[in-house]
Amino acid sequence: MRLTLIAFCLMCSTASFGQTASVLTNDPQPMTIADHPGHASQHELATPQSILDDSSYSYEKGERPISEFAAPGPQPTALGDIARAYRKAHASVPKAGFIFEK
Repeated sequence: MRLTLIAFCLMCSTASFGQTASVLTNDPQPMTIADHPGHASQHELATPQSILDDSSYSYEKGERPISEFAAPGPQPTALGDIARAYRKAHASVPKAGFIFEK
């Protein structure tokens, strides 16, 4: 009981200090955004810099069709051809010799 009372008093005292402590002021402080007028003006481009270790590389301009890069994929089989193959396989399977009926 004594321990509970001490813990309750400690909790109430910390809560009261938290309510009275003025951490932030209530005065509004308008936000100021830094102005960078040099970014909007027109100027010369910087000299190109290579980010590669070896600067002896070449490149070409233009477009190449995607068919030159992609490997030819498997051609889809028509559904009719699949059905004919199943029908032929079903016809070649031997039928049951004895039919059991109850």
